[in-house]
Amino acid sequence: MDIAQLQAYGYFILTASLVIVLYGYIYHLYTKKRDADGVDYENYSNMALKDDIVDTPVSAKSDKEK
Repeated sequence: MDIAQLQAYGYFILTASLVIVLYGYIYHLYTKKRDADGVDYENYSNMALKDDIVDTPVSAKSDKEK
């Protein structure tokens, strides 16, 4: 086994492990949509598209403070 073959195996193992980590991270993002406070920030993704004055707000706010 020469150095070129070792490099090929190392490249394959590195690429496969990075793909597994990437898919794990994507799975984590789509299963844990809420943060620790229970806020779902995916609702804020349409804020740039729905920014007309007559559109409903993403999250309702009251004038009273909690």
